[in-house]
This record gives sequence, structure tokens and C-alpha cells, in this order.
Amino acid sequence: MAGDAEATRRRLLDAAAREFAEHGIAGARVDRIAAEARSNKAQIYHYFTNKDGLFEAVMSELANDTMSQAPIDATDLPGYAGRLFDRFVDDPVKERLAKWYRLEGEGYAAVEVVVASTRDKIAAITKAQEDGLVSTRYSPVELLALVVHLASLWSAVTPEVGAHIEAIPLERRREVVVDAVAALLRD
Repeated sequence: MAGDAEATRRRLLDAAAREFAEHGIAGARVDRIAAEARSNKAQIYHYFTNKDGLFEAVMSELANDTMSQAPIDATDLPGYAGRLFDRFVDDPVKERLAKWYRLEGEGYAAVEVVVASTRDKIAAITKAQEDGLVSTRYSPVELLALVVHLASLWSAVTPEVGAHIEAIPLERRREVVVDAVAALLRD
């Protein structure tokens, strides 16, 4: 019976990730999530309290997964940007979730694991700067913001630029991200 409960919870999380990625937080519908998960709305409320709780669970899972697959090394921020780039290329649903979180997340409760992860990344960059291992040209917050946004550079361009991206090989797009972060660190 516990296996069934965990399987239901997993299906709900997977369906919710796809729904939130497609429609955003405000546009997502629990009835569509429940139907795709072969469950019902009551199960969503049982496991996650409400749609916001479900979104928080999805984002917490995304953050934990990203931290394990693309851990920060404050002394190798170009490498970190490359790992983030890889992460988003490997799973476009996760990249879209991150976009929606940036677009709509301010009006929702902070996802604690994202808050803690951000705090830890800023602390790691601060320490690397204090140890003289990373340029102090930018503050730790500025540097983290630049790295994260450069990692998602290619998915954030205008449609006019996007129409030409396919002509640039994936390896070259990654190289541009890594090189750009490396350039930021030069004094």
C-alpha cells in the first residue's frame, strides 16, 4: 500500500512539473494535473495541501536535483555555468519551470530549498573572493546572477534571434556560455 501511495505522489509531481512548465503557476489547473496523473484532485490536496504546495514540491525537487547534478564550485564558475547549461539542455521541462518561477514566483511563498541554495551559493562565492580565488569585480550576488543567466542565455533570446540558434552547434553554444563567464572573472 505504501508503494501505491508513493507511486501516486510521484505521478502527481511529474504531471505537475509538465503542467507548470506548460502553463505557468497561475495557468496550471489541478484538474488537468490529476487527470494526467491518473488520480484525483483530492489526492493533490492530501499530499500537497493546495496548488501552491504542489508547486513548492515541484520546485524543491527541481532545486535538489539541480544541486546534485550541477553543484556549484565557486572556484570554477565557468564550469558551473557549463553544468547548468547542460542541465537545462538535458531537460527542457526543468528549464521552463525555472523560467516560470522567475516570472511568477514573486507572488508565491518562497521555496525554502531555493532560498537556502541561493544563500549557500552566495556564501561560497564570497569565501572564494575573500580567499583571493575569484575576481571581486562583481559582488557575490551580481556574479551569481550573471552566471545563472548566462547559463540559460540561449533559451532567453528574442524569437528573432532564436530563429537562428539551430545553426549554432550545441557544443558551441555551451562554449560561448563558459567563455562568457570566464571573461567576467578576468580583472
